[in-house]
Amino acid sequence: MQLQVINSPFNEEQVELLNQILPKLSEGQKIWLNGYLSAPIAAGFPIGGIIERDVPTISEAAVTVTKEATILFGSQTGNSQALAKKLANNLQTDNFEITLVSMSDFKPNTLKKIQNLLIVVSTQGEGDPPDNAIQLHEFLSSKRAPKLDQLQYSVLSLGDTSYEKFCQTGKDFDERLEALGANRLAPRIDCDLDYDDAADEWISNVQGKLNELLTGSSSTQAISNLDVGNASEESTYSRKNPFQAEVLENLNLNGRGSNKETRHLELSIEDANLQFEPGDSLGIFPKNDESLVDALIAELGWNAGDQIATKENQAQTLKEALVSYFEITVLSKPLLEKIAPFTSNTQLHDLLKEENVQQLREYLHGRDLLDVAQDFKPWTASASEFVSVLRKIPARLYSIASSQKANPDEVHLTIGTVRYEAHGRDRKGVFSGACAENVEIGTALPVYVHHNPNFKLPQNPETPIIMIGAGTGVAPYRAFLEEREELGTEGKSWLFFGDQHFVTDFLYQTEWQKWLKGGVLTRMDVAFSRDTEQKVYVQHRLKEQAEEIYKWLEDGAVIYICGDEKNMATDVHATLLTIIEDRGSKTSEEAVAYLNELQQQKRYQRDVY
Repeated sequence: MQLQVINSPFNEEQVELLNQILPKLSEGQKIWLNGYLSAPIAAGFPIGGIIERDVPTISEAAVTVTKEATILFGSQTGNSQALAKKLANNLQTDNFEITLVSMSDFKPNTLKKIQNLLIVVSTQGEGDPPDNAIQLHEFLSSKRAPKLDQLQYSVLSLGDTSYEKFCQTGKDFDERLEALGANRLAPRIDCDLDYDDAADEWISNVQGKLNELLTGSSSTQAISNLDVGNASEESTYSRKNPFQAEVLENLNLNGRGSNKETRHLELSIEDANLQFEPGDSLGIFPKNDESLVDALIAELGWNAGDQIATKENQAQTLKEALVSYFEITVLSKPLLEKIAPFTSNTQLHDLLKEENVQQLREYLHGRDLLDVAQDFKPWTASASEFVSVLRKIPARLYSIASSQKANPDEVHLTIGTVRYEAHGRDRKGVFSGACAENVEIGTALPVYVHHNPNFKLPQNPETPIIMIGAGTGVAPYRAFLEEREELGTEGKSWLFFGDQHFVTDFLYQTEWQKWLKGGVLTRMDVAFSRDTEQKVYVQHRLKEQAEEIYKWLEDGAVIYICGDEKNMATDVHATLLTIIEDRGSKTSEEAVAYLNELQQQKRYQRDVY
């Protein structure tokens, strides 16, 4: 009997490998393998190597430290997973036996068997856990969570200080484990978007502490000798060392009269040796608008030519640093708290008081550093003191809209231009605005590949796929279909696409039609919300095809969602639960369990923002 994803706990790649190996084994080999696998599991020990799964740690006071450690990661876009692997590799060089696992694959009831637990987790949106951390997060927050006096642990938390609940998921895990009796091996470190140095510090702390407890001395292993990160192992280019990619094409995909402007960008990566797969993203380091920088310098009475040292101790003029290095368009409470001592204006200090949290939230929305400079003067700090509290401009990540197999020397992007008026001034996205106005053919852009292992085509090319996206959320599906066309894949595919108007906003229309005609794309359903009196979105099209969608899911289809998390992705998720409940004759709890199971099998993947 052949193993299948739906009748086993294995994912597609594992099922395929097992079906190749098992029929070739003799009876004696099967008996030996059965005993080899069951003995250590029964004893509560990992078989060895790096295994993807979750485990908790034990307390320094209660248990003698062992050479075993469990590393759990919760990751939406791959950063936490990459850092977890980096930690695992470093600990393995010190001869630790490592169990590395995604939180979604971890069995929470094994927590009491673990002594050393190391957690690397990101925060999604406004304080939510990433998809693969939801179940463990809920378990630890429930009354079913056990006492963990035997556990010692540490948490590395990734987040974005522009969000009010910065690194909230990591804080939740850290505080809950402590409340359950576990002992903190090393202090939690919360990382902003520019996380490299802070993450390396945490890895070094954890590695040194484990070795110190075990041997009485800290490890001498250098963290820097293993650079996992987001860069391809075959490439010298990375987030720290971006490649200068030349712009080959910059087109507006929307028709005349559209309310939107969506740019199709084609970049040359010839000779860069950058490697990517459909589902990965491209990071671009943007520059601030010069007119905004000039206005900020003038408002604060600074000299644009003054020399400023960045955090990497690179000397630049003040204007150069504000254009190309420092973040000036996004406000956060931590930022205002840092600059509050630079003014005697009591309004800013009042705004930061705990009782004014809602007022602060309203102020932060749609404003930038120029607003702060205008609203809370006079300022007493020098330019050097003021910019020293600013963070580095974070890279903007865009889903790659092309297949490297189809376009080996190029990478394509789909970028929605952000423009709006707020508080008496016209605003625009830092990079999307520049892309629409200033990025010309021949321009060089600093880029790097951001690998996302959580949004990938199935290993088996015959597996059917259902792709759901609105607006620029359709970008990775263009890469999916280019890849399938290049490989000659015959697996079924179904695209749900939504935007405002059929005539002006049907992004990549001719390409979808070509793939439909050629059979690369099996089905396509569209929703143009402003073309009818009653707005129609992709979730409405899903409901119309509920029976067929459930049939595809039962036949092993992988379902993808890409786009806005707060609205589209949330509504689609709720619609999928309704479809599973109604068409599968399930209770609401069973529908949730069904979708959770799809997620664990990597048959429900989301790239949301």
